[in-house]
Amino acid sequence: MVDAQNKKLNLGVDGLTHGHVVWVFKHKDTTTFNLVGIAEPNRELAEKMSKQFGFSMDIVYPTLEEMIANTKPEAVAAFNSTIEHLNTVQVCVPKGIHVMVEKPLAVNYKMAEKMANLAQKYNIHLITNYETTWYPSNQFVNQMLNEDKKIGKPRRIIVSDGHWGPKEINVGKEFLDWLVDPVKNGGGAIVDFGCYGANLITWLRNGKMPNYVYATASTFKPDVYTKIDDDATILLEYDDMVGVVQPSWNWPFSRKDIEVYGETGYVISHDHANVSYKLERRKPEETKTLEDRVKPNNNAFDFFKSVVKGEIVLGKNDLSGLNNNLKVVKILDAARKSAITGKKVKIE
Repeated sequence: MVDAQNKKLNLGVDGLTHGHVVWVFKHKDTTTFNLVGIAEPNRELAEKMSKQFGFSMDIVYPTLEEMIANTKPEAVAAFNSTIEHLNTVQVCVPKGIHVMVEKPLAVNYKMAEKMANLAQKYNIHLITNYETTWYPSNQFVNQMLNEDKKIGKPRRIIVSDGHWGPKEINVGKEFLDWLVDPVKNGGGAIVDFGCYGANLITWLRNGKMPNYVYATASTFKPDVYTKIDDDATILLEYDDMVGVVQPSWNWPFSRKDIEVYGETGYVISHDHANVSYKLERRKPEETKTLEDRVKPNNNAFDFFKSVVKGEIVLGKNDLSGLNNNLKVVKILDAARKSAITGKKVKIE
């Protein structure tokens, strides 16, 4: 029998500024991975998190290059600013190190293409993590729409994501500093939460791109968010349906939900596990609470490990894959352009 320890993924982390890095420390004592090294130039931040989560400062290095040289990770998870994703890939992939970044893949399509080209050249996995990828509710929506074909052809898909604002929910200073920077993050709510809708609608449409993108972006709290938008609406125009993406830092509560309206019925995912659907006009709406998905499809780290180890193969339309996430960044580029010009943008 192979020792379970040998099956674990030797994982390095690039950056500690992203608030989602706490997921690493919640999973580090599982059988999924060995946390072998952390690259973080902000020593004070690293020491604070070391005390909070109990990792040794002996595995912390000021640069990604030093961390790789000393710890030899098989894979690296990036929890830095979005604009730094390109550097993570440029350093890792020539060394044969697989990379997982937090959503979105990149701040713009030019950078995303560079990252994809490097991943393909060196034959490494480059995946993008979204919290919603692991929701059983979203899988249920896809099954009803595309596998079981219970609601007919889709005519309108609405994806709403966000909360009442990163400053308002007290994200860490290091996270907020780049999250509200239009260069480092690529935008405000339009990017931070717009990427979820672009990712999910592209997936539900089996990779099909819209013909046009039209978007508006607003700043309803200019005293809080001085450089970026805090609310947006993105319309995706297809031949046979419309997609509506509603990212906001102005929701009264946290939202991550999908509404799909087809020719003959509808299905709605309200959150992680709760769904409702109506399949016939004269029958009442039905509801379900779903159980969590099973490993490795219930969290990013088991999934990443299984991809790297060759235990599962990424599908062409996978939510985490390059094919989908290049399209996500292209949609976000078009949305930002449309919001500035006030005109719809044709997708080439």
